Amino acid sequence: MTLTQESLTNAGFAGFVPVADLATATVPAEPGVYVVLREDGNQPAFRAESVGGWFKGHDPSVPVASLDDAWVPDAQLLYVGGTGNGESEATLRSRLEQLRRFAAGEPVGHWGGRYLWQLWDRHRLLVAWMPVPAAEVRDVQRELLAEFWDEHEALPFANLRWP
Repeated sequence: MTLTQESLTNAGFAGFVPVADLATATVPAEPGVYVVLREDGNQPAFRAESVGGWFKGHDPSVPVASLDDAWVPDAQLLYVGGTGNGESEATLRSRLEQLRRFAAGEPVGHWGGRYLWQLWDRHRLLVAWMPVPAAEVRDVQRELLAEFWDEHEALPFANLRWP
């Protein structure tokens, strides 16, 4: 199964809102898994510098060649994240607020997915979420990543490692 907005909706994901609209979205205050999608699977244009926040003084920018290498052609799914997986008390609401603030250039701790903020069309990215019991978050993340790997033989564009 291709991981698209339709298949993720059928799997129980909700939201599908632009990153900028997360501030007003009704995101659950519970643990879960979230995804970032780009409806257009075509090769994007990349910015030389990230618009993401510099966390602890570190520039989130990477060379455009690294972004080109990480790009997965024809994939809508760009990133899989999770929260409340036993390592933190974060909820979907708090973690996605960090994602939104990082994307707006604030120096917050959401380094994961930083490749997203060098896409020229980043403002069109959609975020969706699915509440999952904390004990199952990591397993659900790994299942989604494994499904993506089976189809593309790569991790999603902005996932740099397995959880």
